[in-house]
Amino acid sequence: MSHRENLTVYVSSFIEQLYQSGVKRAVISPGSRSTPLAYLLEAHPQIETHVNIDERSAAFYALGMAKASGAPVAIVCTSGTAAANYFPAVVEARYARVPLIVLTADRPHELRDNGAPQAIDQLNLYGKHAKWFYDMPLPESDMNVLQYTGRIAAKAAAKSLAAPMGPVHLNFPFREPLSPDLTMDKREAAFTSVFHAKKQLDEDQLSVLAQKVSQTEKGLIIAGPAEDGRAVDAILSLSEATGYPVLADPLSGLRTYMNDHDQVIECYDAFLRDDRMKDLLSADLVIRFGGMPVSKALTQFLKRNGGSQWLIDAGAEWRDPSSSATAYIESDEAVFASQLTAVISRKSDRAWLKQWISLNGNVEAEILHYISDAEDEGAAVGTLLQSLPDGAHIVAGNSMPIRDVDTCWIRGMNQFHLWANRGANGIDGVVSTALGLSSVKEGPIYLLIGDLSMFHDLNGLLVTKQYPNNLKIVIMNNNGGGIFSFLPQAAEPEHFETLFGTPPSLDFEHAAKLYEIDYKRCGSKSDFSHALTDLSPHARIFEVMTDRIENTDAHRGLWKKVAEAVHSE
Repeated sequence: MSHRENLTVYVSSFIEQLYQSGVKRAVISPGSRSTPLAYLLEAHPQIETHVNIDERSAAFYALGMAKASGAPVAIVCTSGTAAANYFPAVVEARYARVPLIVLTADRPHELRDNGAPQAIDQLNLYGKHAKWFYDMPLPESDMNVLQYTGRIAAKAAAKSLAAPMGPVHLNFPFREPLSPDLTMDKREAAFTSVFHAKKQLDEDQLSVLAQKVSQTEKGLIIAGPAEDGRAVDAILSLSEATGYPVLADPLSGLRTYMNDHDQVIECYDAFLRDDRMKDLLSADLVIRFGGMPVSKALTQFLKRNGGSQWLIDAGAEWRDPSSSATAYIESDEAVFASQLTAVISRKSDRAWLKQWISLNGNVEAEILHYISDAEDEGAAVGTLLQSLPDGAHIVAGNSMPIRDVDTCWIRGMNQFHLWANRGANGIDGVVSTALGLSSVKEGPIYLLIGDLSMFHDLNGLLVTKQYPNNLKIVIMNNNGGGIFSFLPQAAEPEHFETLFGTPPSLDFEHAAKLYEIDYKRCGSKSDFSHALTDLSPHARIFEVMTDRIENTDAHRGLWKKVAEAVHSE
């Protein structure tokens, strides 16, 4: 075969195995060296391709698609710094457990490490942040090579999905000429299937844990951020059987269904800020699912709590920064909750649960008053959450947005779904993540983001011109880094604004015009509430003008009222 025929058969066979392994979407950034991958992905009739010019945005866009679909998404770029621009999203995918398949094109071996243009060392480029790396062989059409590369494709998809899910990196060296022959018949090797089993405990191990539960009245279930919602029903059933309250992180998936389950406690962040409450509510057993919760108050409570703490995690990673766990249980979360529920007797004494429910109800009332009466950023977030229709999706940025959602998402609101990049908790790439998610999910989709985070990823908005969507972007513009006003740095006013407040003084109306997106500036909470009634099917930006000092004062006022309410019980 000619070089071009070898190239075509080799790459098309690899891509077909990716598809057979569950890769149905790919995000391509333009470049010359990646031509074979780009052409043949685009030519595949069953793979949905998106083109994103900027690699950093493209990788986060794919991250959003993978989050929304639960399936691995391929990202393709040329050699050099293009591949380096994937790094932030690869890091997020690693710690958030999102399956990405990174396909970087490279110079052939004779053009490495000798000053060739646009050639950097791409071997293990992402270090330990990639679950697996492989430097692919040069293209050949020999059947043994095709079978080998097909197994590499299957292995890449399997490793990205194996617990804990995450990114893998395959590096493809290509010699010129780079264009494949799209007219030739593709020669395909036999495909490899992969089956994933779920980890679970044996009967003896389960018996020991069930005995502990049967002997413990004051227990808690902590539902932290989850990679998917598979464990929701099982955790609720476990709570029903044990009589243990479920402290549900906003990213756990459980708050979506809390209107029908009063054992789901959502206001813990507000009342566990009080040390007296931490002591009063100390539990003898804590069963924790998922990642570490958003709430710092809950993390401090877990560290302060002196009882047994079980950490359930299928991913063989000890996500326990508070060093609180007394037992690590390596099991699929849904399987473990179902197994444990099946072997314990339903408890009749619900006094402990009723105490939590009563306390939580009082705090819900205080938060409702806050959303109704206050004019700060947090109250505006509460107003947004109250307006979300059933089935909506909302992506929350890091720093203040996710924390305000944690505070203001309370019982009585419609059922919606929350997403966030809480792997590495960065403020970059959030716009692109939301746009990627909106390309997969149907229904109303919102992005709640701060002005600095929006600035970090403005270029991500370009895809709204290529792929129309209905994403509604809510920018809380407090002219700087609002979260720093709550931190000890704020007590040192000298240089605070220069180093931490960092006011960028941006008017996002200009960005909206640049990308031809509808725009509305909201100077008050009532303006914002009225603007949210616009049900336009197109993308739109709402810029909500807020004040950092007023926001800090209003939040502290809420926490004070919550403390007074819980102490009066």
